[in-house]
Amino acid sequence: MSSPDDDAYWQRPDPGAASLGRPPQDQPATPETPPYPGPPRTDPPAPHWRPPTIATPPPPRHMPGQDMNAIDEAEGSARTVTYGVGLVAGAIALILICLLCGRALL
Repeated sequence: MSSPDDDAYWQRPDPGAASLGRPPQDQPATPETPPYPGPPRTDPPAPHWRPPTIATPPPPRHMPGQDMNAIDEAEGSARTVTYGVGLVAGAIALILICLLCGRALL
């Protein structure tokens, strides 16, 4: 159980009482420091400090034409190869699973 004196530590101080945050009234206040003037100014860069640039670049070259039928044919054959590899891998995985499950049941 706590006594009423235990809570006195946590109460606010009286408005007229001296506190740690304020200097006592009988001493003069310390002079304020002048505001920060900012960083020192830098020298301006030399007038020709940038590298030379080309004012007008050459026009872009033309791309070669594309054969859309050949592109479609190549995509179709690539799809066939991908499905074939997937079917072979799936068949091998199915055979291995059947063998492992068969051994586990015996």
